[in-house]
Amino acid sequence: MAIAEPKPEAPTAAPAPVEEGNPTLQRLEDQIAWYDRKSGQSQQRFKLLKAIELATAAAIPVVAAFDVPLYVAGILGAVVVVTEGVLHVNQYHQNWITYRSTAESLKHEKYLFLAGADVYGGSKRPLRLLAERIEGLISQEHARWISSRRQHVDLDDEKEEPPSGRP
Repeated sequence: MAIAEPKPEAPTAAPAPVEEGNPTLQRLEDQIAWYDRKSGQSQQRFKLLKAIELATAAAIPVVAAFDVPLYVAGILGAVVVVTEGVLHVNQYHQNWITYRSTAESLKHEKYLFLAGADVYGGSKRPLRLLAERIEGLISQEHARWISSRRQHVDLDDEKEEPPSGRP
């Protein structure tokens, strides 16, 4: 009994050629570059400040064990607190993760578009679809950014409120 060989799939139509200076593709490249750059900056700042914080915190018991003026340990403790405050206010870790995720999502859309794959393969207007999808990704990221900022402000406000039943 002969096994039938699978029929090769008919090649899908390649996406329509797009001119080099197309505004949609230019915006996509600009946004990928921006999110990539900002993700890298946030990662570097987060890791640098975290390293400073950890090294300074580790130095406090070492300094306390030696005959060093008491104010040195106090200064080191203040550096830890200020560093943690800067990390909290600027949200470097959250920005690093969010910006990296958005950059990768934009790259994913770019490659799907260039390959004429997924939703772009059957679209009559793939460039328009690309524009709508990249703007949707950017809008989602912006909404997440605003939401995270509001969450941190709300959490800080809750910390300052006195317990119920007390003035």
